[in-house]
Amino acid sequence: MAKKTDSEVGEMGEIKKLEDLPGISKATVEKLSAAGITDLISLAVASPQLLAEAAEISKETALKAIQAARAAVEIGFKTGDEFLKERESIEKITTGSKALDGLLNGGIETRAITEVFGEFGSSKTQLAFQLSVNVQLPKERGGLEGQTIFVDTEGTFRPERIVQLATALGLDPIKTLQNIKVARAYSSDHQMLLVEKIDETIRKEGLKVKLIVVDSLTALFRSEYAGRGNLADRQQRINRHLHTLQKLADTHGLAVFVTNQVMANPAIFFGNPTQAIGGHIVGHGSTYRIYLRKAKNEKRIARLIDSPHLPEGEVVFTVTPEGIRDES
Repeated sequence: MAKKTDSEVGEMGEIKKLEDLPGISKATVEKLSAAGITDLISLAVASPQLLAEAAEISKETALKAIQAARAAVEIGFKTGDEFLKERESIEKITTGSKALDGLLNGGIETRAITEVFGEFGSSKTQLAFQLSVNVQLPKERGGLEGQTIFVDTEGTFRPERIVQLATALGLDPIKTLQNIKVARAYSSDHQMLLVEKIDETIRKEGLKVKLIVVDSLTALFRSEYAGRGNLADRQQRINRHLHTLQKLADTHGLAVFVTNQVMANPAIFFGNPTQAIGGHIVGHGSTYRIYLRKAKNEKRIARLIDSPHLPEGEVVFTVTPEGIRDES
């Protein structure tokens, strides 16, 4: 296919998809999609070298396409009040506990990554299950009438528990399960590939995904990149993984919820030695960080330890057969 000229493309306002760009054919779009470049914004922020290699085009053609994409998406600065107006479109998913929702100023936020970490049995996965059901609720009940994509890295997804939670909320359990797409990841590469394919899956299947769950974020990376010699490689890959998740959150207006494992730091003699896996990379990559720990019986304590605008705080909730609820 012959390359499009600038005159063939027409005015920049007509550029709405990748095929409208100069030098980008349908065959080139398929190559870009395989490389994770699926829309104008992702192409606009790509480097000419990366684009040329991914699309197998000349660097000059790649540069022209990038310039046209940048003009079409109007990349630039925004004023604070414009940003505030955009924030009005942020939505929240209820956790099932009013106390926990209050700690998060309304629930789990869209266009953000929420990380929960804690020891085994602290109910990280239970909260992930509950959110996967709650996101399907009507908006007046704290849901977003949306679907969930659940990446399971530890083999802990249990449809029986989803049925139990859905029934307790008066939802059709089979329909609820149908609205959750589950994939089991067996390696860190597999995990990253699954997440990179989510954008394509949403667009091709016309899904209304409002929640992505990764349970757990670091388990596979931790097992495959053992020792200090592999630490830098591990952190770079986790960083890339988090950036892919954040891009999905921004592009589709959905919430990302990740669970994380912990370790005990032997260098800490006073205070709590429990630390989340992933270090500063995960800490900086997560918008909200919540530390979960066990309390007496079915009670759990949630502590918000990091947020861009919310104060640190701590609440108690319970895990019942019906799901996440407030302390009775």
